[in-house]
Amino acid sequence: MSSGGVQIQNPTRKLPDFLQSVNLKYVKLGYHYLMTHLLTLLLIPLASAIFVQASQTDLEDLRALWLHLQYNLLTVIVFSAFLAFGSTVYIMTRPRSVYLVDFSCYVPPPHLQVKFGQFMEHSKLTGDFDDSSLEFQRKILERSGLGEETYVPEAMHSIPPRPSMAAAREEAEQVMFGALDNLFANTKVKAKDIGILVVNCSLFCPTPSLSAMIVNKYKLRGNIRSFNLGGMGCSAGVIALDLAKEMLQVHRNTYAVVVSTENITQNWYFGNRKSMLIPNCLFRVGGSAILLTNKGSEKKRAKYKLVHVVRTHKGGDDKAFKCVYQEEDDDGKTGVSLSKDLMAIAGGALKTNITTLGPLVLPISEQLLFFLTLMSNKLFNAKLKPYIPDFKLAFDHFCIHAGGRAVIDELERNLQLLPHHVEASRMTLHRFGNTSSSSIWYELAYTEAKGRIKRGNRVWQIAFGSGFKCNSAVWKALRNVKASPKNPWEECVYRLISEFITGHGETTKPITVATASAAHRSLISEFITGHGETTKPITVATASAAL
Repeated sequence: MSSGGVQIQNPTRKLPDFLQSVNLKYVKLGYHYLMTHLLTLLLIPLASAIFVQASQTDLEDLRALWLHLQYNLLTVIVFSAFLAFGSTVYIMTRPRSVYLVDFSCYVPPPHLQVKFGQFMEHSKLTGDFDDSSLEFQRKILERSGLGEETYVPEAMHSIPPRPSMAAAREEAEQVMFGALDNLFANTKVKAKDIGILVVNCSLFCPTPSLSAMIVNKYKLRGNIRSFNLGGMGCSAGVIALDLAKEMLQVHRNTYAVVVSTENITQNWYFGNRKSMLIPNCLFRVGGSAILLTNKGSEKKRAKYKLVHVVRTHKGGDDKAFKCVYQEEDDDGKTGVSLSKDLMAIAGGALKTNITTLGPLVLPISEQLLFFLTLMSNKLFNAKLKPYIPDFKLAFDHFCIHAGGRAVIDELERNLQLLPHHVEASRMTLHRFGNTSSSSIWYELAYTEAKGRIKRGNRVWQIAFGSGFKCNSAVWKALRNVKASPKNPWEECVYRLISEFITGHGETTKPITVATASAAHRSLISEFITGHGETTKPITVATASAAL
């Protein structure tokens, strides 16, 4: 890192191999979470034993039991009172189930798309960037994993750009209302039935708030519990989800709406510090709206049940606190600076988060192997190679925050995932760019569009952002999930495969996984596997039938 910022010529910094070193206190924290549900787990074998014993009871046994109870009436009364009291306490204090009824992701209009050439031309025409900064942005774009169809706000298409408050409000309204309109249309839930509203947007916090804008637009009821979270980074979507979950534990029989977005209009950087130019190249327009409920009657039509939320905050460390930092450069121009230590800090936060999450989700066999290896090294200095838990045994689908190609690559390597596990993240980055806290919902929408989510499947959403924070949410599918109307990917899968094949050049030559680009590799692999005859050339015509 030079005084000018991050140098693109430096070798790509990788996430540290965070599974090779584990802090025991985070394992302990994970087991603490597990023990909070121990009573429920112990009741399962007890209930099973009672059921087995009852099934073996005949009429003579019942008659003898009745006579015994008649001679011990006081004992029966006391036992019944304790049973009633205990049952009441359990029912009143047990966590209420939280269901995800549906969610929606915003797709901007086509005229807001920005191609690489257009991006570079507009950057040059602003007159704010020197030649070195323009070349730096060009290289970042080429290596970013973004495609040619991502979106920037209307204000950034103007020459010169117009980053006004009015334009920022317009962007926020388009994104939030677009996602909410589709959500309400799909779920048929009325605005007056919404009891809780949580909105998160890091860099745009106007007065009145974004949550107030939604209340005004949809005329939500006067006693709604509304929250507006600002400055909490790309992991704020899971934080908003956790807040809604906690509110649903308190307020019965209601709905909660969570809106996750970011606002770009007033947060474009017009300077030449390299470390502050990267967000210009990665962040794009996007947003999501999620409908949650604690109503038992909605379980039949709900898509998922929320199983776990695990949050990790590294803000107590100065380096972690300042690794993603909004500030002014030497010329007084405001932007978000990314530290050279970002990848290492992200790795530490991820290590803490998954170490805490592990005991909650991993099979007993994986936990035992992990724990025995860890204790051997800690207590006996055995110097054994740490056992890396297989998270593929705990989760069926992975929604990794699409922050950048390098991060996805390193998580794929560190967690020993297969290409199809990170396909949703790669394709989201390629199609929509880094949409901040909403990216994990575009990824879940992609997985639904491919028809992959079956009843009982577990989905892991993991996001990280400024602070520094890493947060996880675990969902369980309640049914075979189909894509909802206006899914952001409903027309993309076939078009993206066609786009790849058309750009491949020689369509008469067989396309293999090896010749596919990183963004399309798992998609091509999936097609080839199902196509059968890999020696036959793959064309747009043959691809359409399979995809």
